[in-house]
Parts: sequence; structure tokens; C-alpha cells
Amino acid sequence: MPPDPHPLEGGVAVVTGAASGIGLATTLHLAAAGMRVHATDIRLDVLIDRLSNAAESPGLISPHGLDVTDPRAVDRLMADIAAEAPVRVLVCAAGTNIAERRLDQVTGEAWAALIELNLTGVFSCVRAALTQLRETQGHVVVIASHTAAWPDAVSGPAYQAAKAGVLQFVRAASAEEHGRGVRFTALLPGMVNTELMDKRPTPPSAQMRATAIQPEDIAATILFALSLPSRACIGELTIVPTIHQAVGQTS
Repeated sequence: MPPDPHPLEGGVAVVTGAASGIGLATTLHLAAAGMRVHATDIRLDVLIDRLSNAAESPGLISPHGLDVTDPRAVDRLMADIAAEAPVRVLVCAAGTNIAERRLDQVTGEAWAALIELNLTGVFSCVRAALTQLRETQGHVVVIASHTAAWPDAVSGPAYQAAKAGVLQFVRAASAEEHGRGVRFTALLPGMVNTELMDKRPTPPSAQMRATAIQPEDIAATILFALSLPSRACIGELTIVPTIHQAVGQTS
């Protein structure tokens, strides 16, 4: 007997920040599960190059250039996708940080830019896809951070404030939409070995990167959350490197 199809097979997914890190790993995992994935990133050339090196998968991947801080562009893309088939899964992985991130270093412009990308960009994507997600009784996964609940001395107050806002947005959106069948999951990862670590004032060593969570670990977690039956939902989940041993131990 042939194996049963994956529960996500044939569905449509949108992933932001798909050119690297968690977004890229998630795109590949969803395609491997048989989804039609619309992979988006502001760096379209990088996205296309990295997808071209990926192994073939049962699903299909379409790359799109998208700046999630441009709500009109987000609206246009979601409308174009809806004309083909409605979105069933939305993964918001786009985000950034800055090198000069201490409170006495952060400028007003840098603060606004981080909030716009890391928080308002999530809102714009969810709002633009909401009608489709209601139609499919879909699932939204948003990458927050362990710093949303456990502030550290590394990430900086602007980044931590944006991620705390993301967590509260997911909680509020879930409270409003669960009656319509739309599920929301906030993931709160600790140190993940992505390009974002290169923006730290002192980039971590290769040894530290090896002990960090890897992007594919987060992608596998996302796939698990999305694969649960519709009666169940992981509302929020903190995942930290084993070496940290405990939630809240972040140094």
C-alpha cells in the first residue's frame, strides 16, 4: 500500500524571509511535505540562487521579491496568490537586528526600522492573508524570540520590544480568530545559527554556533505544529539550545 499523503500535501503556503536561515529551511521542509510554497524575501536574487541549489521535493516553490514593510506590496502579492489558490499556511520569518543595539546606542530611526520590519511586517502579512486563512481554516506561525519573555544582554531593547509585541499580537489574533478555525503559533527560539548572528557587536565563534539551534531544527518544529489535527494547536513554544539547559538562561 502506498503511504498516506502528508496532511499538508497540496496546500498553499507563504513564507517570508525565505532567502536564509529559518525562512529558507522552512520553505524546503514545507515543499518536502508536498506544499505549494510561495517563498518571499526582499533579496530576490539571493532567494533564487539558494533555491536553485536545493534538492527537488514533492511540492513546488515559487520565489517572490517582497518587502514586508511595504503593505501595498504585501496586499498585491496575497491577492495574486489568492487568484490561484487560497493560503493555508503563513510563516512569518522575516526579521533583522542591528549592531549598535544597546539602549545608549539605538537611534530613533533604527528603533522605528526594527519595529516596522519585525512587528508591523507581521501584522501586514497576517492582515493581507486573513480572508484566505479563514476560508481554508489555516495556520499562522510567527517567529518571535525567547527574549519576548526572557530579556537578555545580547539582543538589545529595540529587538526585544518588537518580539514582545509579536508575541502579544499572536495571542490577541488567536483569541479573535480561533472561533473561525484559524490557528496561530508563536515560536520563541533561543540562539539560532543564522546570518542574524553576524550582526551582533561581537559575532559568535564557530564553536558557539555549533551549540546553537540550527535553522532546520526550527523548520522541523514548525512542520510538527502545522501537522497537528485541527482540534489541536501549539499556541506558543520556547525552544532553546540544550547547552543552555533551562528557559531563561540565555547568557
